[in-house]
Amino acid sequence: MGDTPDMLDEVGAITRQLGDLGLVPVLVGGMALVVLGSRRVTRDFDFVIAHPGPRLAAVVKALYDRGLELAARVDSTGDITATIDNRRVATARLEIDSPSSAFFLNPGTSLRIDLLFDFPVAADTLAARAKSMRIRSHLFHVASPQDLLELKRTAISARSAPGDAEDLAYLERLVQKGEPRDGGKSRKA
Repeated sequence: MGDTPDMLDEVGAITRQLGDLGLVPVLVGGMALVVLGSRRVTRDFDFVIAHPGPRLAAVVKALYDRGLELAARVDSTGDITATIDNRRVATARLEIDSPSSAFFLNPGTSLRIDLLFDFPVAADTLAARAKSMRIRSHLFHVASPQDLLELKRTAISARSAPGDAEDLAYLERLVQKGEPRDGGKSRKA
């Protein structure tokens, strides 16, 4: 994967563009754990957003303008093996398939962003309890530890992946420390 600070700048720019479209991307998954202090190693950024509906083409444009492309194929380990290089085809594919999630990869830098459309929890529910954190010059909404714990339990019930047990233990420790359900709004990282 490319240089992390450059990727953070790219992800920050994309979340800002999604915000400009009226969407509130909530960081979940492994990168959310990293932001909260976990030593976890992860390769992608996962965001829950409201289903964009009529804004779908604008969402796809924002990602394609940053060099990301929609996954056409994902192998059994979750790696993207092929992408769609045409944004109009990607938009049409998403409109036709209406998936609960979409995976995007920048083939040049290996930056990966997964968008989950109100899945497995509604984006507005997660956003209401998310912690707003400034990382470098970028504002991110990070799901609360309690919500991350619930999401991890849901993921484990659907599949088991390496590191799930460690993630679960880390999140349980965070929740036991008494982090407020709202995640403590507007703290800086």
